[in-house]
Amino acid sequence: MTGTGPVFHLFNQAPAPVAPYSHAVEIDDWCLITGQLATDPDDDAKPLPDGVEAQTRRTMENLRLVLEGLGLDFSHVVSARVFLTEFERDYDAMNAVYAEYFGAETRPARTCIGVTGLARKALVEIDCMALRPR
Repeated sequence: MTGTGPVFHLFNQAPAPVAPYSHAVEIDDWCLITGQLATDPDDDAKPLPDGVEAQTRRTMENLRLVLEGLGLDFSHVVSARVFLTEFERDYDAMNAVYAEYFGAETRPARTCIGVTGLARKALVEIDCMALRPR
């Protein structure tokens, strides 16, 4: 993809966007993956799972769907941002689930931010940036 303009991706297997955005945008070898919530990829109307552990797991699985659509996996993720509505309460529990998706040697850079609210009243949202191997 080197030297081309941005490529905008929507993937049928990933949850439908809850606003006007693409699941991912590629620029050269960089893939910017939109923040995912714990929405069910098969049923947008289904309520979000209860608890931050279940929401984090579904969110990570939704990120996996987008990464797979790009032909990538979590080993290609170089940076992530996590947004929590109940930072103090949910930080440790979210981390326990999040860590399951990355090997100890391949953990991306990360920022974790407490926020006042997220779409669909979610407890967690995670976005990431991945780099295509050359």
